[in-house]
This record gives sequence, structure tokens and C-alpha cells, in this order.
Amino acid sequence: MPQREKCVGVWGICWELDRRVAGKVEYTHMRYSQLFGKSLRNVHHNVRSKGYALLLRGGFVRGLGAGLYSFLPLGTRVVEKLYTIIREEMEQLEGQEVTVPLVNPVEIWQRSGRDRLVGSDMIRFRDRGGKTMVLAPSHEEAFVELVKNGIRSYRDLPLFLYQFQHKYRDEERTRSGLLRTKEFTMKDAYSFHRSSSDLNNFFPKVFAAYERIFRRCGLDIEAAESGVGYMGGEKAYEFVVPCEHGDDIMIRCPNCGYKANRDVAMGLKDFTSGSPKPISKVDTPGCNTMDKLSQALSLPKRQLVKSMLLKTLDGVVMAVVRGDNEVSLEKLTRYLKEPVLDIADSDEVKKHGFVPGYLSPIGRHDEIPVIVDGAVAKSTNLVIGANEEGVYYQNSNFGRDYESSHVSDISMITGENRCLQCGGQLEAVRALELGNIFKLGDFYSRSMKLSFREESGKIVYPHMGSYGIGIGRLVGAVAEKLHDERGLQWPSELTPFIFFLMGIGASPTVRQKVEWIYSRFQGEILLDDRKESPGKKFQDAELLGIPYRIVVSPKRQEEDKVEFFDRKNNRSWLVHTNKVLQEMDKLRMAMQRH
Repeated sequence: MPQREKCVGVWGICWELDRRVAGKVEYTHMRYSQLFGKSLRNVHHNVRSKGYALLLRGGFVRGLGAGLYSFLPLGTRVVEKLYTIIREEMEQLEGQEVTVPLVNPVEIWQRSGRDRLVGSDMIRFRDRGGKTMVLAPSHEEAFVELVKNGIRSYRDLPLFLYQFQHKYRDEERTRSGLLRTKEFTMKDAYSFHRSSSDLNNFFPKVFAAYERIFRRCGLDIEAAESGVGYMGGEKAYEFVVPCEHGDDIMIRCPNCGYKANRDVAMGLKDFTSGSPKPISKVDTPGCNTMDKLSQALSLPKRQLVKSMLLKTLDGVVMAVVRGDNEVSLEKLTRYLKEPVLDIADSDEVKKHGFVPGYLSPIGRHDEIPVIVDGAVAKSTNLVIGANEEGVYYQNSNFGRDYESSHVSDISMITGENRCLQCGGQLEAVRALELGNIFKLGDFYSRSMKLSFREESGKIVYPHMGSYGIGIGRLVGAVAEKLHDERGLQWPSELTPFIFFLMGIGASPTVRQKVEWIYSRFQGEILLDDRKESPGKKFQDAELLGIPYRIVVSPKRQEEDKVEFFDRKNNRSWLVHTNKVLQEMDKLRMAMQRH
């Protein structure tokens, strides 16, 4: 049996411990009266996410500022259990845990070329020696540098490393509590392989491990093709859960099962047809958006054209899509084979001789590439900007009024489109991204000169995979999906405690029995020893979402029984006092098997 001992902290907070054989100390008992972070009756009215509101009310997290959050003891216990799940799955794949610094020298980002891609999301600063440093939003560069100093030959591959590390991204719009933050913790992992085929063989194993991780967290996730963004690489998938507060849109086909992020989703696009009409100008004062133009001309947005100027590493390009569509930066990047950074601001637009809000490819003969979406190229008699303030062209037609050798699918698919694979009706689902996996190929190893020599003497650049899970985001998603009107419902592997123990009334025999259960049980138990009303204790027990509640009351004293309550199944039953510990062990073992 583990040795029981008591530990009194500096501030008098008392945890009771189990000391395991391996020397690891695991906190198993806690008195609610001494727990830092009590429940709240209400939260601020601006909190719209139900899951985040419950985490606040239950004392799991607290906000420090926009996009900045602290985890309290209950929340930290949940996070530590999540770490355990992830470590178990990573170690099954022979992953080795390391930690690289949050702060990186900017030089390694310059070597990969990504310092120009990330933009204002990455915080740059100078240390006291004048050297430029960055708060890393991801750690591909740092891991490549680590591996460069750690492998000696091809015999050291494959190599799979992972870490739990803070990241910082200066998000413009934080939202929904833990679902989009500035500072966050990620489990990120990186694999290094001798060839692309070795990477391709390993990739599905991580895919399956991620599915198991999310399943163990009680979530029904969906895997969808996604864009690579500034991570770069050849292929990417994201693991999402449908969620009304999600910041992603997943396009899926209920008929054939096709799933992809809106940025990369493919679909059948309709187009308008008819005989081309003569082009003419129309005055549209103040109509510098598609919505205003549609209202002024009484035309659906599918008959309008939206022209946009976008910045790349080498200059600007013009993208031309239909008024009811949005430009996909990911698709445009894939077509151009160079990163598209952002939409040009009004000053940039004017610098190139265009009028903001009325951009047009008509009459332009400069060297700015014009990429036209296929739906525009196939449609007839569309309204397009005239590059004059308050003026548009009516009845413009591609091929007659303007030309381009660059025609491609560069717009986002919506739920109104049909599936390219089976012709079924697509649907757009708001979703929350919880993890992603990337095939990076040899981009980083080549750009950062990570190489080894094979038996034949040939120099080979390792092929990399990158795999990430947002820890706080995952905790927030579990809270968002697993709750009812009374509070949270933690899955068995994430719950901060297994049992919530409480007594009713001031009877000495009730208190003695409560203390007897608390002191004798060798497992995770939260004792509500506060001088609160029974109603308040019952309310908090359900709010915290701990799976089992145990109540000692005068009503059951005569029968020498204790009441058990199953939070998830809303079921209660009585157990004789001399079998309480046995019942608790049985429930704990059942949770572990599940």
C-alpha cells in the first residue's frame, strides 16, 4: 500500500498525498475549504461561451487580460491529466519528450525564411546586448536546430520528439475564453525521416494517435483536409469538433463523407450564362462594398465582381472573384507557389494606381499578375469596378473586356455548392480546431542545412512532420461540448477528482463518518467541508462536474448507509457504511477500464 502522509504548504493549504513506489507524488485528496479558487455565482454578461462560463464559475480558470488566462488548482489538475493522456500516446510511437525555449533568436527564423511570413503575430524585441529575439508562435526552427546538434548519421533516424511549451501569437481578435488566446500551451511534436516514404508511413500512426487522444477526452472529432498556412509543407489535416463558438468553417458532404477546411475545400461552382451585352459605365456613388453595390443596383451578389489587391513576398497580385465569394489565401498561395501574406491596405492600393473600393483589371496593362476565379471567367455580363471613384462597369465579360492567363479556383466554397466528388449538397459547419498535423517535406531541413550522408555517400535532407494540439483550447472544447444546464461533465480521464464527498448537518456522527471515508480512501476525493448550506454544496458538486457525489446525512444514519450519485447518468443509490470504500474502489476501477 502507498504510504499516507500529510503536507502543509507555506500558506497552510493542506493536501494529503499518496507516495508512489517510483517516488512520484500524486495529489489525491483536497478539502474544499482550503482550495484556492472557489465557485462564482455569476460571470460577466459579455461571456458568451457556455463552456468558458462554467470554467470561470467552477474555479478552473481566471482571466488576466484579453487573451490571457490563469489556470487555478482544479484547472491545473485537468491539464496535468491531459498531459498524461498525450504522453502515453506519444510514447507508444517512441516519442521522446524535450523542451525548447519560448524565446528564439530571430536568425533561425531568417534562415527558414518564415520571419517574413508571420508578420505582426510574432513579437520581436531586443535583448540587452542588442540582439533581436522573438516570442516563438511555433517551434519548427528550434527543433531543427536541436536536431542538427543531436544526430550524427542516418542511423539516428527516424526520430520523434515532442514537448509541452508556451507559445505567443499577438491575436488581433481573442474570443470565447480559452478557444482563442494570445498566450497558450501546445503539445507540439516533430518527426524526422530518411525519406518521404518513411514520413508517409509514419504519418497515419500519428493521425490514429490523435484520434485516440480526442476520444479519451470524450470528444467526437472529425478530421478534415486543411491549409498549411505559414507552416509550409505539402499536406495538412486538422482535427475539429463542431461548435457554435468555433473560429473555423468546415465544408463537408453528408453523402460521401468529404471534409475540408473552407480555405481549401473544393466544390462545383455554378455560373451565369447568356449572350454578352455591351459594356457600359454606371454611377454608383458610395458603393464601395459588395453589399452596398448589390442594394443600389438591385442585383444579387453573384452577378457582381470583387477585385482585391494582395501582398506577396515579391510584390502584389490582383485576385478577381465573384461578389458572393471570398478569396482563399491558401488556394491563391498554392496557385502562385509563393506565400500570399495579406490584403493590401488602402495606401498600398493607391500606390499602385488603383481606387480603393472600385478596383478593376479592365484597362490595366502593367505587370501586376491578375488571377481570375473560374466562376468569374465562365460567367457573363457581370458588374465590375471601373477604377474610378463611384463608378462600375455593367455587363463585363472575361476574354472580351479583360484577359489573363491566370484562371484558377481561388475562392472559398460555401454550403451552397455541390460536392466535386459525388455531386451531393455540401454543408458548412462552424467548428473548433483542436489539433493539426503537417507533412512538411524537406523545406526546413534544406533551408536550415540539416543533412546527413547515406551509405552511398549521397547527402540527404530529412523529411519532417509537424503535429500540434492546443492544450487550453482542448480543455475549453471539452467544457463547451460536455456540460448540461447544471454544470460541467468531465470525462473519466480528465476529471480533477473522482469523488465529491459532503456531509449534511452539524451532527458529530455525520462529521466523523465523513472524515472516516476521507481518511481511509486511497484515491482522488474532494471533501466539501465548508460551512455552507446543503443546497450550495449540491449546486457546486454538479457545477464542478466531478463524476460521483457521496453524501452522508442524518436521514441515512439510522440505516447506516451513504448515498452515492452518478453525475453523468443522474442515478443515485444507497451503500452500507462498511461497503463504502469497496464501492468507491469498484467505481474507480470501472472508470479506469472505460
